[in-house]
Amino acid sequence: MKKRIMRFLHVSENDYSMVFTANRTSAFKLLAESYPFKTSRKLLTVYDYESEAVEAMINSSEKKGAQVMSAEFSWPRLRIQSAKLRKMVEMKSKRKKTKRGLFVFPLHSRMTGARYPYSWMNIANENGWHILIDACALVPKDMDSFGLSLIRPDFLICSFYKIFGENPSGFGCLFVKKSTVPFLEDSVSAGMVSLVPAKKTFRLLDEFSGTDSDFEHLSKLGLQEDELDSSNSFSGPISSQTMHSGRVEQGETSESQTTGTTAKQEVSKISEIVESGKSAEVMRQENGILEIECRGLDQVDSLGLTRISNRARCLINWMVNALLKLKHPNTGEIPLVRIYGPRVKFDRGPALAFNLFDWKGEKVEAPLVQKLADRSNISLSYGFLHHISFSDEYEEEKATVLEKRVNGAKGTVTNKRKEKAGLGITVVTVALGVLANFEDTYRFWAFIAQFLDADFVEKAKWRYTALNQKTVEV
Repeated sequence: MKKRIMRFLHVSENDYSMVFTANRTSAFKLLAESYPFKTSRKLLTVYDYESEAVEAMINSSEKKGAQVMSAEFSWPRLRIQSAKLRKMVEMKSKRKKTKRGLFVFPLHSRMTGARYPYSWMNIANENGWHILIDACALVPKDMDSFGLSLIRPDFLICSFYKIFGENPSGFGCLFVKKSTVPFLEDSVSAGMVSLVPAKKTFRLLDEFSGTDSDFEHLSKLGLQEDELDSSNSFSGPISSQTMHSGRVEQGETSESQTTGTTAKQEVSKISEIVESGKSAEVMRQENGILEIECRGLDQVDSLGLTRISNRARCLINWMVNALLKLKHPNTGEIPLVRIYGPRVKFDRGPALAFNLFDWKGEKVEAPLVQKLADRSNISLSYGFLHHISFSDEYEEEKATVLEKRVNGAKGTVTNKRKEKAGLGITVVTVALGVLANFEDTYRFWAFIAQFLDADFVEKAKWRYTALNQKTVEV
């Protein structure tokens, strides 16, 4: 699997080492706890939205004394403020012999679809930064085409989560340039996982009798005998931290949710992962060697980058045009939809951030839109845009657009950085998958168009109750 993925991404095994992680957040946290922020003090991120993975990295780095900085984005198209970012990248370091820190750069926003110039990575490299590329927002075929041979980052994180097959159907991948491995510190972070062959797991389950000693034996076998391939594993600090506890995390499940799990639960988890993955991977036994057929990657390869990219570009631009034409009747053409970030653009990602407004001009709450979409079998989510900068031209609009995020402990302001990050906009988000077609896009548009009916929300609540469904407070 490791060799197949590295070949798919055009990553050389001679230049990079790779580990499987439970998910994207685990990869970020593992790197943050291994990076020497005590000597290379700065962490510079370029994200226009709040990300659980990035917050985990920031929290870990701050505990080690890192100075955290973030790029800002100009309202209303949310483009990078180049002058401010360049100033932070070129900031002089007191320690000339060490790297300035870690520059975390996503190739495009997973929420707004805005793409960012690759030139920022070259500028950061020239100014003595370690570079982490976050490629999780890319569709699978894009991941093998963004020029790793030219950029050659120190770290790369990509996600194969919710791309093919049923859920749970993915994992995270952390790549580290071999010349950078000695620079890292020992890490006690969990999150590295081993992939367990289905045939072997089921054989062990068949022989399992149910005693505590068997549980312990099975847990150890499932992870110790299938550890990382020695020909491509870390020779540095990270490799010394193996999964001795038998923990297996799946999907985007956080690490805290699996702490203290018993061996019996782990066996059940492993079995569930294997069973749900049978449709995505086929194992073949040829000449005594276990081979894995990656149907998902093979299908993407057969379609090709041009066809996938053109379809995604046409669908997202049609969606933007169609949404902007929705306006409330008899109200002087008050628009139903407000889009944040780039609109129709040749080069943009297949993601969209927006909000809906009723005929009075009041915003429809994002969680409500998401719940109503769920009832129509449409997968939407909502997030929080932040680090937004308003010029003098939009100063009056700033007071009406920005809101303060309050979410338990996250609402507590402890410093200026957190206070600034706590101001932003809660938005609805939609992302097109690699297999999305026009029918999917049109169904989404038709669902949004229902909000032109002033009583749509109340009618939806009434229908839900009339069907004897459990009432959900929104």
